[in-house]
Amino acid sequence: MNYLTKAVLAAGVAVTASMAQAQEAEPASYILATASTGGTYYPVGVALSTLIKVKLEPSQSIGMSAISSAGSGENVRLIREGEAQFGILQGLFGYYAATGTGPVSEPQENLRSVTMLWQNVEQFVVSADAVNTGTMADMVALEGAAMAFGAQNSGTIGSNGALLAGLGRDINTDYELVFGGYGPAADALQNGQVKGLGAPAGVPTGAISQLMASAGDGVKMLDFTDEELAAADGGRELWTRYVIPAGTYPGQTADINTIAQPNFLATSADLPEENVYQITKTIYENLPFLQAIHPATAAMSLEAAIAGLPVPLHPGAARFYQEQGIEIPARLIAN
Repeated sequence: MNYLTKAVLAAGVAVTASMAQAQEAEPASYILATASTGGTYYPVGVALSTLIKVKLEPSQSIGMSAISSAGSGENVRLIREGEAQFGILQGLFGYYAATGTGPVSEPQENLRSVTMLWQNVEQFVVSADAVNTGTMADMVALEGAAMAFGAQNSGTIGSNGALLAGLGRDINTDYELVFGGYGPAADALQNGQVKGLGAPAGVPTGAISQLMASAGDGVKMLDFTDEELAAADGGRELWTRYVIPAGTYPGQTADINTIAQPNFLATSADLPEENVYQITKTIYENLPFLQAIHPATAAMSLEAAIAGLPVPLHPGAARFYQEQGIEIPARLIAN
């Protein structure tokens, strides 16, 4: 084979590869379902969609628009019915969707993960006079006491109930529930109306900061032991260890060893692999851009990208993570 023939063949291979690559990514305009405009889901969704529009729409005709919704439950339906292609979900609700349990009647086999976005850190705080071990055993021991675990029908009360069920407590029968948001819950604990509260959120949480500053040594945030973590998670592989560093809250002189579940970006298995690959790649190549738009995304990193994800990864996201040297557990590999 002479030099000219080799050169022609090489050029042909290069052109063919270029055409194949161009055909892999399909032009698309995606909808990202979030939650109400007053929470964190919506502005994070706007940040994500802005990033995709700025970075991928000009070069690959992949666009995205964020819409408000009723939250995780509706987002599962929107993705299932093709009314949205992406959605932000609470980790526990993703688990319900994957397994067809809780408020989701049938497994959502077409649901896939893209990335962990930020973590809901479990913050259980009790009155200081109820502290014996400084761990969740103290919360378990408060059977019959008044507790503030969230507003009625909220994701907060749902996740608190799931965790405490793993520790042997039914919040509906073993405690006297006082319903309300984080601010009223913190006030109720400081005023002695309840003995404890549960406030899953990003840290620092404003209501908890105010409580710690006002109540001082009168309240304590509880640790989870490794055994309590495993029991509370209940085999879901959803909650992972999270350390709140000393100094995060007023008067906090030591690390708090708690746990966290992810809020994550979900999608449909039907989306092209290359499109989801490009979206995942763009997110992680532009984290400073994303984090400048909304501080909740400051928790995002490649090291934490798949922590606690409740449903298998979309193949496009999995390919990106594998390229980055991230070991993906078998439960997150889609069949």
